[in-house]
Amino acid sequence: MRVIFAAAMITLLATTAFAQEHVQQYGEKDADKSQSEIQAEKDAQRAYQRSLGNIPDKGPSDPWGAVRPGDAPKSTSAPAAKPAKTKTKTGAAN
Repeated sequence: MRVIFAAAMITLLATTAFAQEHVQQYGEKDADKSQSEIQAEKDAQRAYQRSLGNIPDKGPSDPWGAVRPGDAPKSTSAPAAKPAKTKTKTGAAN
């Protein structure tokens, strides 16, 4: 039973891969575009690029800003400075 199931799965996978390759190889090709269509595509691309330039730049956002309390530190990347310990010698100095 497992052998039959495995053979069926391999057949299904092979046929879908073959069909995809067949469509890529023999599929419809785009017809040659006229000069006016090419110019219209270039104009549309330029208009798109200009519209992207009209979008204002936003500063960095803090999605968790409303969740954190107001007294929490903004940045915890730098550790707090520890006080330096002084070394003391113990014992006799002879």
